[in-house]
Amino acid sequence: MTGPPMLAVTGSTGHLGGLVARQLADAGSPQRLLVRDPSRAPELEGGVPVVVTYADQVLAKAALEGVKTLFMVSAAEAEDRLQQHYTFVDAAAAAGVQHIVYTSFFGAAANCTFTLGRDHFATEEHIRASGMDFTFLRDNFYLDFLPLLAGADGVIRGPAGDGAMAAVARADIARSAVTVLRDPALHIGRTYDLTGPEDISLATAADLLTAGTGRTITFHNETLEEAYASRASYGAPPWQVDAWVSTYTAVAAGELAGPTSAVHELTGREPLGLAQFLAGAHTI
Repeated sequence: MTGPPMLAVTGSTGHLGGLVARQLADAGSPQRLLVRDPSRAPELEGGVPVVVTYADQVLAKAALEGVKTLFMVSAAEAEDRLQQHYTFVDAAAAAGVQHIVYTSFFGAAANCTFTLGRDHFATEEHIRASGMDFTFLRDNFYLDFLPLLAGADGVIRGPAGDGAMAAVARADIARSAVTVLRDPALHIGRTYDLTGPEDISLATAADLLTAGTGRTITFHNETLEEAYASRASYGAPPWQVDAWVSTYTAVAAGELAGPTSAVHELTGREPLGLAQFLAGAHTI
């Protein structure tokens, strides 16, 4: 390597970014690992850790100097997350980044039911206005989260009704992202709706989780009032509770339904369904 890598990856200390970084390393792609704490950066062949925070434009600009392609995993949920995104995108533009690959959300829109989906849409619009090339990966709900939705009593609670979602495995998102990052010029201006192979309701998910885990899981369709009341004990701020509840109401509204062919188009492989995921078919 004659200089710093021209591909930068954020989120490598987390689940999705870590999968992407490891697959890029396995493919022999040098990368700059943008992390808040370099001691937590994965030790990867060709991986160069660089300190960055989304909210510090000066630090971010310095970390992104010389980068051509940036994989931007959305920041951790926070009240000021959108402002963090704006600051980081502005830093990328100022540093001369040519192409951002951003992890957005399925159905992101200014008025979508899922409150955080609105932030994703606003981030997309800011990236579009920046003048940089872009690719948006609009991820559906993670299959990986479904087993975690049930409480200690085995009940999934939420106002999702009979609505369905085309939930997708993180592994499939990571494989899709790596395809884009290895030849980004082929994907300029594209938006990919990344989904699993099927629509599933939470009642169906509960049945599959019961069959796949050996734990008895059921779904209780809460009213809105019940949903807010059952989450009040966590002491979370109102914006966070709204995000939690609107995850379910977005499902009820049908805004997360509709499997696409995007994962197969990008990876040449069919995406995992929940039964396959639970059976351990989610190896990379």
